[in-house]
Amino acid sequence: MNILEYFRQLFRREKDEDTPPLDNDKLAGASVLWPVPGSASQPLQVATVYRCANLLADSVANLPLRYMRKKGDIFVEATESNLHYLLSVQPCPYMSIVDFWRQVVLDMLFEGNAYIVPIYDPVALASGRIEVGRLALVNPNSVGHDTINDRYTVNDVNAGVQGIFDEAEIIHIKNYTKDGKVGISTLTYARTVLNIATTGDRETLNRFANGGTVRGIVSNDTSVRGFGEYQDQQLDNMADDLNRRINVQGRNITAVHGQARFDQISMNSADMQFLESRKFTVRDICRFFGVHPSFVFDDTSNNYKSAEMANVAFLANTLNPLLRKIEMELHRKLVPASLCCKRRFEFDRRGLYACDLDSKVKYQTATIAAGIYSVNDWRLAENQPPVEGGDVVLVSANLKSIEEAGKPAPAPQPAAPEPGKEEDPETDTDNDDKDNEEK
Repeated sequence: MNILEYFRQLFRREKDEDTPPLDNDKLAGASVLWPVPGSASQPLQVATVYRCANLLADSVANLPLRYMRKKGDIFVEATESNLHYLLSVQPCPYMSIVDFWRQVVLDMLFEGNAYIVPIYDPVALASGRIEVGRLALVNPNSVGHDTINDRYTVNDVNAGVQGIFDEAEIIHIKNYTKDGKVGISTLTYARTVLNIATTGDRETLNRFANGGTVRGIVSNDTSVRGFGEYQDQQLDNMADDLNRRINVQGRNITAVHGQARFDQISMNSADMQFLESRKFTVRDICRFFGVHPSFVFDDTSNNYKSAEMANVAFLANTLNPLLRKIEMELHRKLVPASLCCKRRFEFDRRGLYACDLDSKVKYQTATIAAGIYSVNDWRLAENQPPVEGGDVVLVSANLKSIEEAGKPAPAPQPAAPEPGKEEDPETDTDNDDKDNEEK
């Protein structure tokens, strides 16, 4: 790149990707609290958001990601490649693979985009080999995305990445997107329900802090005129006096002297259905993140069957699309087109049952009975030594082929006499029958 191209890219106006255009008429006079740029920790102060985000991040981070190569007709782990170490242990010097994928998911949810820059090993490049040295996870706020020319300008000091990258040179994992190029944060669409949740938390804090202080208006009794009528200054002084007396801990009743009247304007929890509104807020946040309310411990109407179906729905509708999105983006950016069908990135989804021993044993038993895995295959996966005869693939004895099902069952054959043993004529029933007929 020449010097003129460098300055042209440097001063090019980038397209704003933080939030989509909003309707100013609808937001006029509204207090917009979410999202605040550069304050990704603030949404985590809402308990439901914290639980949903951590559930998704931990679910992805706990699954091993395997780099596979084709050997014959099957795929095996490419343990000889440096990508195997980067995706299994440490993608970069300052982060483990668990923290790495956690941060990727959190950036995708809260910022809308997660950016990973593959840094190639200069020693391998000097020798003519292309080998990834590390995977740098950069801050989304340090990336400028030119969607017209499909270029990324990165300036992240902490990650040690600076420069201009083409579309094929950066791994871009997007959240919900309208154009396929820029991801949009979940908080952008959930800002209304998050405002309600934040207001509810603040109101709850105020209620517990002041013991449910009553709010009201002190007014003059206009039915009586003349001596004793309260003036403005006196009403203000009386309001201050009532406020002090009402806020006294343990005092629920106070007197209003003179010709003044106190009218309560604050609504209690029953009027506002405060607790019910908070329950609906929890479920609304769960809908945005695609998490069943039982996973955030909102299980008032939960039973065994609903919990099982919620787990299946979470794995199929929420987690698996996220895993496929990451797998295909890695495959698209780290595997050349000539090796498309010979390399594969795959999360080991069997790790979802690592702590559910009952489901794990049932799954292992079913795969052995179906002939998919042998006994030694599972023993190897459980870090157990092989056993003799464990490499034989087994099938259920109750199953048979279609050809065998159409054939008639063979007639039973008479049992052959044991070798060395002759028939006793005295006990031969056939001879006895013949003798009786002759007689």
